[in-house]
Amino acid sequence: MTQDVFQHTQADRTGILLVNLGTPDAPDRASVRRYLKEFLSDPRVVEGPRLPWWLVLNLIILNTRPGRSAKAYQKVWTDQGSPLLVISREQETALRTALNDRFGDAVCVELAMRYGSPSIASGLERLREQGARRILVLPLYPQYSATTTASIFDEVTAQVGKLRWLPELRFINHYHDEPAFIAALADSVRTWRQQHGDADKLVMSFHGIPQDYFEKGDPYFCECQKTGRLLAESLGLSEEQWKLTFQSRLGPRQWLQPYTDKSLEKMAQEGVKSVQVLCPGFSADCLETLEEIAMENRDVFMEAGGERYEYIPCLNAGKTHIEMLSRLVEKHLGGWAIEGTEDPQAVMQRAARLGAEN
Repeated sequence: MTQDVFQHTQADRTGILLVNLGTPDAPDRASVRRYLKEFLSDPRVVEGPRLPWWLVLNLIILNTRPGRSAKAYQKVWTDQGSPLLVISREQETALRTALNDRFGDAVCVELAMRYGSPSIASGLERLREQGARRILVLPLYPQYSATTTASIFDEVTAQVGKLRWLPELRFINHYHDEPAFIAALADSVRTWRQQHGDADKLVMSFHGIPQDYFEKGDPYFCECQKTGRLLAESLGLSEEQWKLTFQSRLGPRQWLQPYTDKSLEKMAQEGVKSVQVLCPGFSADCLETLEEIAMENRDVFMEAGGERYEYIPCLNAGKTHIEMLSRLVEKHLGGWAIEGTEDPQAVMQRAARLGAEN
């Protein structure tokens, strides 16, 4: 982060840093290789001895995977760029508008990616330039994992640690069971079914992590299960009408199960004719949802005997999602004096009321 001369007359503001995983700058081999190197070099993502992994990563994976991944990105790339970045920008703009309607210009919102651009360092710098003396970090991961949320915290604190004048910091760990989040997911399923009809089975596919990470204490598996259970209850589904699975495994080690592709194949073979799939662990559509789930896994299901396969999009920048994020942010701002609004006591009372509603 740059250290320009600070203007001591600048009014204090509260900054919201939205953070998602990241994306290559372009759907070509060089860009994907650069992105994968940063991503897979993170010790939060791949645990274990560094030297053996460095050799595997640099001598094998980065010489074989970027080409295949680039072809996958090319299938989903838009005229505006990476779907994840485009949607994340829409979320940033919509949340900024929602919070400005509530707090005026006392609150500023910036987007960052854990890997790639815009970086966390640049996002924090933009907030600092706008006078943010209090920063709330919102990782756009509903379920906590050391591989995702904790990695963001690592980078944020590393970057803030370079500053002379530290801002006040707060982090939102998760929101997997927030009633407004579950309601937004349920609303997306109901809306889809109103337009397309029901299916034999609703599949909730979450990104996987290695099984041993869970065994060492990562709560991700449990939080995914709770999200799935609450969503099924909200929709009034019986146990036979839905299934929770895990996707995107990498390498030969065991990951969280059941696997999405294997489950879809088995369903079709056992006579399930139609499925609808959604990804409640993703806040925005990306390669893993648009290519892996909407395309690859559709082929798996149909080739195994299925007849109808539908992917239900992520919440993205939809109205209910932005409203949920806005309420989540407001709740976590409780106790901070937001200049330009009512007194701190009123803010605390509102936060308490929102907490009671949830």
